[in-house]
Amino acid sequence: MALLCIRTMLLYFLTLIALKAMGKRQLGQLQPFELVVVLVISEMASLAMQSNTTPIAYSIVPIVTLTLLQILLALLNLKSEKLRDLICGKPAMLIERGRLRERELARLRLNLNDMQELCRAQGYFDLSAIEYAIMETNGSLSILPRTEKRPLQVSDILADAPQEQLSQLIILDGHVNQHALHALGRNQAWLNAQLKQYGCNSPAQLFLAGLDDSGNFFAQKKQPPRKEG
Repeated sequence: MALLCIRTMLLYFLTLIALKAMGKRQLGQLQPFELVVVLVISEMASLAMQSNTTPIAYSIVPIVTLTLLQILLALLNLKSEKLRDLICGKPAMLIERGRLRERELARLRLNLNDMQELCRAQGYFDLSAIEYAIMETNGSLSILPRTEKRPLQVSDILADAPQEQLSQLIILDGHVNQHALHALGRNQAWLNAQLKQYGCNSPAQLFLAGLDDSGNFFAQKKQPPRKEG
């Protein structure tokens, strides 16, 4: 039993390293060839987890081979547009200038109900509000609405709107994130001054704190422990 646990942990970390080496993508964002590699790797990893009699090399060798093959294909995709089109395919225009392209829908084996469902998932319940719709190679749908139907933008109201900044958390569960503090160009003295404004003597009293997208400091104190009885 102990040997099986050790084999399982080894294959778990090997699979984790393999998937991380292939890039950071969600499952729904994987290209078809990437999804195939993920499925095969998971199957190979399960072989040696099921029994101690199966040599662990029967799982390790295929996983390493598939990972290297996937990395090689990914590098070739970066260099060759023809190979990228061959392996990943090309985006498909499903709606062009407000008109559905029936042949493209048939080629992708999508009916009108499927098309409406994809559009509703993007927040468009009326097909007539869409000027262009493109099916990406990973299966997601990109939509460009008609000009009069698009959401209101800040630039429509303010011509010179200030650029928002990336918000950062400086304190997480009472601990100071020194990397974030330095990235914001602040120091400990500045942080101590901000804590005093919130009536705190120590970062440990805060659940979280940081700067919002406008550069303003915000904080939330920890809740007091619940009294039993």
